[in-house]
Amino acid sequence: MPSGKPAITVRDVARKAGVHPGTVSRVLNPDRRHLISEETALRVERVAQDLGYGVNHIARGLRTRRSSTVGVLIPDLTNPLFPPMVRGIEDYLHPAGYTALLTNTDSDPEREIRGLEALMARQVDGFIIAPTVSNVARVKEMIDEGRPVVLVNRTVPRVNAFAVTPDDRRGAAAAVEHLVGLGHRRIAHLGGPQDVSPGHDRYRGFLEAMREHHLGGEAEGLAGFAETFAGGAGVEPMRELLARDAFTAIFAANDLLALDALDALRAAGLRCPRDVSLVGFNDMPFADRFDPPLTTVRFSHYEMGRRAAELLLGQVGGDTSQPTTVVLSTELVERSSTSAVSRGAHTSRRRTAVAAAK
Repeated sequence: MPSGKPAITVRDVARKAGVHPGTVSRVLNPDRRHLISEETALRVERVAQDLGYGVNHIARGLRTRRSSTVGVLIPDLTNPLFPPMVRGIEDYLHPAGYTALLTNTDSDPEREIRGLEALMARQVDGFIIAPTVSNVARVKEMIDEGRPVVLVNRTVPRVNAFAVTPDDRRGAAAAVEHLVGLGHRRIAHLGGPQDVSPGHDRYRGFLEAMREHHLGGEAEGLAGFAETFAGGAGVEPMRELLARDAFTAIFAANDLLALDALDALRAAGLRCPRDVSLVGFNDMPFADRFDPPLTTVRFSHYEMGRRAAELLLGQVGGDTSQPTTVVLSTELVERSSTSAVSRGAHTSRRRTAVAAAK
């Protein structure tokens, strides 16, 4: 039943915002919003919201063949790396009139394919994805079909794709440099899965830095690998490292694996950093509240998401430039989980702990 209240129009929004109706149309059109200054665009958006003016996205989608939605496929939403990244994606998409549709894949190839198919059925305008190895061929097909795709937190060999990733090798090298500077020579690596670029590249960076300090011969034997980056995956490989080798420091491929390393060290009667120093990677939220606070490699998770969204909307808008990989800088954040090598009684404590781990 009609309410008798007239519908809000573009002219109403323009009048209250003090702009031309054409300006309102441009602001509310993701493809043309960039033509308007940010200050004016934000003013128009606030007025439109206050007046209750809504764009009919379904009707606009039928005209433009776009849905103003983006599919985001994340391997593990329980990993603290990803929420800030998703926030960066959404903060970039929202002013452009786009919405993120989020799918958690649990790094399961079948679940990932189902998520891709479901998002395609919803006619999303593009994808931001950290793909599993099993589905690389499908991702390549999507790119070859002309679908806008951005890889996030990883790159894929032989796939010419837009991507945003941290400088994994340099970050790993910084971790080794820090530990060597504290006097450590026997440095172990608790690595991530080697079939994805973060795990592989961080291990490569570790090995390269160890070789630069003439420690490469020991480095390959001082490594254990988790099957995933998820919390708990590093406990068993860490136990195996403790039973197999003596070392004074560990570089873990991410902060969740570093937490697993701490658990295994405590179970073996070792203290961090008095007996074993520890460095992580990611500087995830609350890493500064670990016990002890974690020395780790930092990069901006938020910026990774924002840059991925920027690259994707560029493709959606018709950018025909060649795919590029945006490599985010990393920095070492020194906290209390690392210290100089302790001598003397340290050796006997190590032998006792290794025996306990066997």
